[in-house]
Amino acid sequence: MIVLNSLFPVVFLIILGVLLKRFNLTNQAFLKVSDKLVYHIFFPIMLFWKIGGSSYEAGGELQLCGVVIAALIVMFLLSVVLIKILKVSDYQAGAFAQSCYRFNTYIGVAIVLNSYGEEGIRYFGLLIAFAIPLINVVAVSTLIWFSQEKIQLKKKLKLLVKALASNPLILGCLAGLLYSQGIGAFTSFINNSLELISMVTLPLALISIGGSLTFSGVRSNFFLSLSAAGVKLAVFPAVGYIFLKLFGITETPFAIGMLFFSLPTSTAIYILSSQMHSDPELASASIVVSTLLSFPVLTAVLLL
Repeated sequence: MIVLNSLFPVVFLIILGVLLKRFNLTNQAFLKVSDKLVYHIFFPIMLFWKIGGSSYEAGGELQLCGVVIAALIVMFLLSVVLIKILKVSDYQAGAFAQSCYRFNTYIGVAIVLNSYGEEGIRYFGLLIAFAIPLINVVAVSTLIWFSQEKIQLKKKLKLLVKALASNPLILGCLAGLLYSQGIGAFTSFINNSLELISMVTLPLALISIGGSLTFSGVRSNFFLSLSAAGVKLAVFPAVGYIFLKLFGITETPFAIGMLFFSLPTSTAIYILSSQMHSDPELASASIVVSTLLSFPVLTAVLLL
């Protein structure tokens, strides 16, 4: 039942997003606005509320973060090697590499909440607070390295620094951690207000993911998108599993770690690839293929 209870609501809302877009009940303008609201307002507030109101003790959480960072570095290096082995063009290299290790935060939070509740979100929130900065650094580094527009290096570095310093998800997690250490509880009216705001977040995020899935570029980029999905959904969980065992991570932190490693690639790879002159069509294809293939993998992880 844990699989049905955890995954069915996520799949249902993503499919609903696809159907709403197909029947013109949502459009590109709506999806763009909803993405901005979720990313800049609703999701950071939800993370702040979930993390800020829970108890936090350093130890297992930080050890899990160390495992995730180690696994991410391995996957980044592997993605660079695969670019050479598969003879990925410079134009496609940045999009391909990101597809191998970036993760979909919205789907992750939805599954963790359904499966492990407040305790799970505490682990997952701290984890992404460490993972997102590292992922942005290595992703932009790859894009810069393979870019044919070397003259814009300073501009790209400024973009990286700005993206890290102003990332709403990082800020929401860090604010929640600081609040949990300083105060650790919300008064009833504040808690109720944050709860109402948070109720909007995941349904809107998942509907937006469904509405944003486009299949037009999958055929022309099938090999690379499938290769990236295979790395993300098979190799990454295997590497993560090895690190979790080596560091002796068990119980809930182990489960949260494995869910993190098994998430589909992030929709953010499309935006960053477009901004930094990599192949947005490959990025879009990778998002679709990775999202569709992730649910059998997540099912296996939840069963384990």
